Amino acid sequence: MEMYLLDWVNLLLRWTHVITAIAWIGASFYFVFLDNSLHKPTAPDLVAKGVDGELWAVHGGGFYHPQKYLVAPKAMPDNLHWFYWESYATWLSGFGLFTVLYLFNAGTFMVDKSVHDWSASAAVGSALAFLVVFWLIYDIICRTFGRKKNGDLIVGVIVFGFVVFASWLACQLFAGRAAFLLVGAMLATAMSANVFVWIIPGQRKVVAQLKAGQPVDPIYGWRAKQRSVHNTYFTLPVLIAMLSNHYGWLYAGEHNWVVLVLMMLVGALIRHSFVARHKALVHGKRVPWEHAGAGVLVLLALIVWLVPKPEPVAPAEASAPVTAPADGSAPAAANGVTFAQVKTIVDQRCAMCHSAQLQSKGIALDTPALIKRHAQGLYQQAVVLKLMPLNNATQITAGERDLLKRWYEEGATVN
Repeated sequence: MEMYLLDWVNLLLRWTHVITAIAWIGASFYFVFLDNSLHKPTAPDLVAKGVDGELWAVHGGGFYHPQKYLVAPKAMPDNLHWFYWESYATWLSGFGLFTVLYLFNAGTFMVDKSVHDWSASAAVGSALAFLVVFWLIYDIICRTFGRKKNGDLIVGVIVFGFVVFASWLACQLFAGRAAFLLVGAMLATAMSANVFVWIIPGQRKVVAQLKAGQPVDPIYGWRAKQRSVHNTYFTLPVLIAMLSNHYGWLYAGEHNWVVLVLMMLVGALIRHSFVARHKALVHGKRVPWEHAGAGVLVLLALIVWLVPKPEPVAPAEASAPVTAPADGSAPAAANGVTFAQVKTIVDQRCAMCHSAQLQSKGIALDTPALIKRHAQGLYQQAVVLKLMPLNNATQITAGERDLLKRWYEEGATVN
């Protein structure tokens, strides 16, 4: 019953996280588009009201005319709508999901002793530190360099370098899957903190100044715009870091941190392409596709780089005896692999998570028929990608992986 209820918690948290993330990203993308698509008003009444930009749009059978004020309207409307719960709900549901899946199971999902041999509690503490420390340093960078000459460029370069370092460090400490997710959570935490610490408080101060009849300090609008722009560039890198959990060949390699950085760079380049396109259309200029093209080239290079490479089998392995060696590695049969050998490996290395009692990912491997049914997945996960057993918790050997490989290539028979 406990596992059943935890599955429901997992499902509901994940569903909530996806729903709120769609709402937040959708609102963020729309307002970035709106900011970059505004035209200077020509109507005297709009200019007199302090309107700095306007846009005419059609959607869903209706016409819309949003307007943006240079600082704020002269009088504050009673029905002012705020955009912040989309951000808060996304982070809260995401952190809840991260806690249930990873922090509560750190020994299984976060610790890979072949990467870094440490305790589950140390991994949990370090993961939380990643979230907090990145935000603090990122915030210091923005406040220190943001208003200097070429401040946006300086901040962008420093933050990118910091993200590269954090990605490298995460992949030296945590299991690859957890490292990718943690870097995404780190950026997402900074995004939500931007809203919570700077954007919304600044807007509240503007509203308070207007209601008090005081002149509005433009610094609040400038700072909110700066962090909002950062958030839009973080969005696609965060999404690929989250989605990477479903594609083990991204995080399974020796240089997985390079893969993560390049995938996030592709996301940022594609996002910048859309931002540049909106600006070009407003000013009647050529739409620049260079950034999207660069992203596609990086992606193609990654695809070529990550093509699985066959591993040569030493001649000694081909003639190894059938009897099991003392170190527990699987024997190599002289005349092909027997299913009894495969069954022994699966029982010892896989069945504790894939049995009738505990069907991780809905997969059971405790009968010959089930092993035969999932032979392709077994080959893909345990031989090609080497993702299973998870973080090699059951200590499967290279010889055993090779035996599974030969069994599959010989037809995966169960006779």
